Amino acid sequence: MKCGTAVVLMIAFMILLAAPALAIDTAPDISAQAAILVEADTGTVLFEQNADERRLIASTTKIMTALVVLEQWDDLDAAVTVEEAWTEVEGSSMYLTAGQEITIRELLYGLLLASGNDAATALACATSGSEEAFVDLMNEKAAALGCDNTHFTNPHGLNDDGHYSTARDLATIMMAAIENETFCDITGTVSITIGKNTFTNHNRLLWECEGVFGGKTGYTQAAGRTLVTCCQRDGMTLVCVTLKDPDDWNDHTALYDWAYGDYTNSDVLAEVAWTVPVIGGEAEEVSVTAAGPLYVLRTVEQDVTVQYTLPTFVYAQVEAGQTAGQAVAYVDGQEVGTVELIYSESVAKTEEQSLTLWEKIKTKIASAS
Repeated sequence: MKCGTAVVLMIAFMILLAAPALAIDTAPDISAQAAILVEADTGTVLFEQNADERRLIASTTKIMTALVVLEQWDDLDAAVTVEEAWTEVEGSSMYLTAGQEITIRELLYGLLLASGNDAATALACATSGSEEAFVDLMNEKAAALGCDNTHFTNPHGLNDDGHYSTARDLATIMMAAIENETFCDITGTVSITIGKNTFTNHNRLLWECEGVFGGKTGYTQAAGRTLVTCCQRDGMTLVCVTLKDPDDWNDHTALYDWAYGDYTNSDVLAEVAWTVPVIGGEAEEVSVTAAGPLYVLRTVEQDVTVQYTLPTFVYAQVEAGQTAGQAVAYVDGQEVGTVELIYSESVAKTEEQSLTLWEKIKTKIASAS
């Protein structure tokens, strides 16, 4: 199929929102030694503080443990028999006993709600045969996600010189984890009873902070309080990480309230459609739509423009879903996202293959432009 000379058309949406913009320096003061706040759909960093500083991360390690387990197991209801060695790890526990039959799913609840170090060890050994082999998978996954400042030596997060990550890398890991529906279901559960034990999620922001739907707490004396949470309000998902933060509950809440008050994320093509003239077809034009949403994150006062490229005309036959062009979004002149434009319907050729006089004239005009 041949296309005419492409032309670039500009739609100046000039989205001006009523609320005043807040400067980045109006972000709340927080107590964390390292922190980051990221918009999950675009990966845009809204706030950071020593975000690339390698630190001990305590039980926030278990986000990666859960992610690897979920990728390795097809049947989460498969049962395993607890070995005595799995019960002997120090620290927080879901109170496993040797010989106990328990499912992978139940161990994941024990891992993410009770922060059980025994659950972490059990999951690692049941998945890979040993902690060491499982840790290799954790590090491979970290590398695949681009987490260059992360290295794991165990599946639970107990202190070790070679076990570290950064606020930025933990946000990346969390963004990967929340793409998994099962992870979200488990990490967002407030409480669950397994056998004779009832476990309540350590993440109290689930019921204290509007929109928080998951996360993982952590603490050791050396690491201090560590916290990773995720929040969604008005369709925008944020991930917050604080490391060595004595006031983490309040800091996460303050950062979320600030960000949701200052930023918005919306599909700027939600109500936009185009048409392209068709030559030699059973219809004179074909509709064009975006292949997907074009979300734009901006402060409440920034201007958004969208530039799109489409052909001046198209020859039939046209197939629905075929690429027609591209739309590019800009915030205050800076490119922030692109999306493919596609034909939303098919247009067949006319029975008469020869062009009409008017079609010949249109072709001449288009080729000369």
